[in-house]
Amino acid sequence: MEIDAVHLILYFTVWTIFYFYLSHYIAELSRKRWTQWVQSEDSDEVLMEALEVIVNEIEDRMHEKLEQFQSSFFGSLGAASKKLDNATGQATIKALTKDNPMMGFVAEYLTKRANLDLFQGQKSIENVSEKGKESKTLGLK
Repeated sequence: MEIDAVHLILYFTVWTIFYFYLSHYIAELSRKRWTQWVQSEDSDEVLMEALEVIVNEIEDRMHEKLEQFQSSFFGSLGAASKKLDNATGQATIKALTKDNPMMGFVAEYLTKRANLDLFQGQKSIENVSEKGKESKTLGLK
């Protein structure tokens, strides 16, 4: 039995079309089956085991980033607090009054009161000078 070129091309074309549709049909069945399995409760444990390495890596990186942020944030707060204490003398007042809490309370109250009076005085001086500039009668009616 001899197969001529026309029959060979015809067989080749038919088998190519058959395999093309067969492979697409198998792929579609496979996709549907995979989707059903992933959406089922049976896949949860298997997927978590498979992805456990990735989840652990993400948790480790986030933990490291959080520690870096905390150390830089609280370090900068500590430095700023120390500078503020040195500028206002709070560190000295706390050291002198650590044995007597009542004296510390009074000292803290007085320092806060002194700073408040200082700011209020500046505001009142600014208001007076601005009113003097605006008034053409120099306060006389």
